[in-house]
Amino acid sequence: MELKLKSISHGLRRMHYKGVSCIKFPFDYVQYQMIMNEIQPDLVIEIGTLRGGSALYFANLMLLQGTVGEVHTIDIATAEEDITIRRPNATVDQKVIDHPKIKLFTEGWQGYDLKNIEGFQRILVVDDGSHHYQEVLDALRKFGPIVTSGSYYIVEDGNAEDICSDEVYAELHGGPLRGIMDYLKEGGPFLIDLQKCDMFGINSTFNTYGYLKKI
Repeated sequence: MELKLKSISHGLRRMHYKGVSCIKFPFDYVQYQMIMNEIQPDLVIEIGTLRGGSALYFANLMLLQGTVGEVHTIDIATAEEDITIRRPNATVDQKVIDHPKIKLFTEGWQGYDLKNIEGFQRILVVDDGSHHYQEVLDALRKFGPIVTSGSYYIVEDGNAEDICSDEVYAELHGGPLRGIMDYLKEGGPFLIDLQKCDMFGINSTFNTYGYLKKI
């Protein structure tokens, strides 16, 4: 099963949305459009832009649903290699830059000013950042409180142990899954939505235990 997941992971890197690289597991594409329809968020905060395919996907879902709102996609202005993904072509696609519903923030999630959320009523957060344990935990601490009741904080790639090499996984210090569990132990006001995690089979998602619903 581990070899199969690694093979799938390689395939995901060749996926595109409207011609823009969008590294998402197909089952999770389905979950996202269902959640967007269910919650109707007027603000989606995405940690981790890369080329911007998923930001484009979220923004176009808003357009299709007739939702008034924005996608705030956050990354760092660099083409250097990060912990989990080689990023020699990390330039954001022009379709994303020009999209009327997308705003780019390039100082990392630590530099994102929470004043930017003022006026929004339904907030959804997606963390597809470095996947390093401490960064996942610290991002949850920063953005968890602003997720609106009934909405989601989605942590991607909780299955890092299965899709990364041993060397890379060691650098993640337990990765997203450890960050999720430690945040919940701190009393973070979320429940793991097992209906979302297990929709296609037990944790048949790359976001292992990562669909966190605000209570």
